[in-house]
Amino acid sequence: MEGSVSEMNILVNGKGHHQEEDMCVPIKTMPEEDQNGTHTIRFENEGGHLESETFLPNREAKDPAFTDFEGKTSFGMSVFNLGNAIMGSGILGLAYAMANTGILLFLFLLTAVAALSSYSIHLLLKASGIVGIRAYEELGFRAFGTPGKMAAGIAITLQNIGAMSSYLYIVKSELPLVIQAFMKIDPSSDLWYINGNYLVIIVSISIILPLALMKQLGYLGYTSGFSLSCMVFFLTAVIYKKFQIPCPFEEFVANSTSQHLNLTLSVSHGFHSDTEVDCGPRMFTINSQTAYTIPILAFAFVCHPEVLPIYTELKNPTKKRMQQVSNISILVMYTMYFLAALFGYLTFYGNVEPELLHTYSRIDPYDTLILCVRVAVLTAVTLTVPIVLFPVRRAIQHMLFPSKSFNWLRHTAIAMVLLTIINLLVIFAPNILGIFGFIGATSAPCLIFIFPAIFYIRIVPKDVEPMNSTPKILCACFAALGVLFMIMSLSFIIIDWTMGTSNSGGGH
Repeated sequence: MEGSVSEMNILVNGKGHHQEEDMCVPIKTMPEEDQNGTHTIRFENEGGHLESETFLPNREAKDPAFTDFEGKTSFGMSVFNLGNAIMGSGILGLAYAMANTGILLFLFLLTAVAALSSYSIHLLLKASGIVGIRAYEELGFRAFGTPGKMAAGIAITLQNIGAMSSYLYIVKSELPLVIQAFMKIDPSSDLWYINGNYLVIIVSISIILPLALMKQLGYLGYTSGFSLSCMVFFLTAVIYKKFQIPCPFEEFVANSTSQHLNLTLSVSHGFHSDTEVDCGPRMFTINSQTAYTIPILAFAFVCHPEVLPIYTELKNPTKKRMQQVSNISILVMYTMYFLAALFGYLTFYGNVEPELLHTYSRIDPYDTLILCVRVAVLTAVTLTVPIVLFPVRRAIQHMLFPSKSFNWLRHTAIAMVLLTIINLLVIFAPNILGIFGFIGATSAPCLIFIFPAIFYIRIVPKDVEPMNSTPKILCACFAALGVLFMIMSLSFIIIDWTMGTSNSGGGH
């Protein structure tokens, strides 16, 4: 492998600690001094862009920092981790989204969002390569100083705390129902092991916390792979059930006057009396709910806070290699999203509910396969929490302890404090999803659209790409699109609150 010490991208702070050492294809050096007196030596690659590509092997001994180590995570494990970060509980609502857009409009929107998400990651990677930084918060600092760093860190913290809260809220609400169904327990029973508050604490301590204490994100590749396999099982069951459930479907209705769960069979004709309409697919649909599905799809590929941490830990990290990781993850999730939405919609058509599994429970709440699918989904969202926690901890360390080296006590304490706060929110705040839906409507567009675009505009020198160049014009349009999505999402949430409904949702 070519390269020497003179070919390194060296960023040395006032204490002499190396923040980043990357190898690139050197043509010329451009020493610079930033506003903090930090001296940076950068190289321009053959394509004319400033970029830091790979860690230099056989690096000299130095004082370690918490983000300063040689990446050891394989390409496949990185795909699993990023795919797991993308895959959220939002997949359960995509069939409902298709029912309110039609198959063709849904496919168009999903494709557009996937392409925009890939472009957004491209901007992040290119900006990080120019300045040799692989932390979202530090990109904000390089672009706008301390305000940019704090804005990125706060957005990541709020967005991911909201996502983790929604996952644990699913555990709190769904796990007791699964246990009741498997053990045939009377729903009115007050047994402690069907109390959602106790269960969410047990899951957090026994499963999430040990995984969250891993030193590096790459170690979670195995659990991410298992989590994705659970979602593949969910997808397989949805496809299988399409050919098992007739339309209109037969629905079990619980007799609430009985002391025990007395199920009586009745025929459901859905929400409409015209069964031909109910049982026929629509290619293009516009109704009162269509506008609410756009934010759901727009945030279906939220993974941007995890991109740079995964990039940092990638073995032989190059911008091209990390872009391949991102593209493969997005493509796999795109395929799973579309198939889950398509077969869920073709099973229930206009009768599909916002949460797909609830629709299956209307047919038979004791269906063994659907109960297993519920367990798989619960497993998947539980194993996603540690992946989402890592960027939050990293953001907190960047904001509060920017010059501190890795410390196990601090590493553990931040994870425990975060999980404690999230558990308290899930247990004592009944409207947690509405609150974080509002936060997600502001932080998600910033992380996906606005920040990558404006950071890129500020970081890329004007002598390399003028403001009237095509890339920066596209970035400006991309940021404007993010503002549009933010306004749209906030409008729908405010309408929901005023009307007392809950139709708007987020991507995760």
